[in-house]
Amino acid sequence: MATSAPLVSGATAQSGPWLFASGARHRQLAHTRPRAGPQPAGVLFDRDGTLIEDVPYNGDPARVRLMPGARSALDAVRAHGLPVAVVSNQSGVARGLITRAQVVSVQRRVEELLGPVDVWAVCPHGPGDRCACRKPAPGLVLAACARLGIDPRHAVVIGDIGSDMEAARAAGARGMLVPNEVTLDHEITAARETAPDLLSAVQRLLSRPAPPGGAP
Repeated sequence: MATSAPLVSGATAQSGPWLFASGARHRQLAHTRPRAGPQPAGVLFDRDGTLIEDVPYNGDPARVRLMPGARSALDAVRAHGLPVAVVSNQSGVARGLITRAQVVSVQRRVEELLGPVDVWAVCPHGPGDRCACRKPAPGLVLAACARLGIDPRHAVVIGDIGSDMEAARAAGARGMLVPNEVTLDHEITAARETAPDLLSAVQRLLSRPAPPGGAP
């Protein structure tokens, strides 16, 4: 298991997100330049409802269940030599419902099922904390890209709800929505790009350039 201690810790709005990075893959310099062709420089995934089933405030690794196509999607990204990050709001920390140790334990289980993640960027704040990292704010996307050493304009954020797409847009990244049963109709309508499932989303972004006009 590659997840390390947080590079940035604390649960106050002033402290920013928690960052967890794989010790095996610190490849910032390899990704500081824009990639040629249609492929992005890195792919950032939402966690709950995108990679794994959304179990509210879950701190129990035994309750982790993968979303359809998640393993194949991440394997495809890695096969193209692209870094993988996860950007996740975890307000259960601020609410006192889960601890940092439980967040890490769930991340470890996710990596057991999906393979290594280069960077985890986690917002431990609540909706009223007015932090800069909680999606739809751009802080998680910006922090993950900075740690990966990639320009946010060359990153893609894949998520299941509107706040994921808004965070991508605010950071200057490309967003791709993979709707599920909790995605609202207006979120689907507002999304610049959608895909029916996670693997289709990854296959599309690996084979096609961003739509005209750049990132949404």
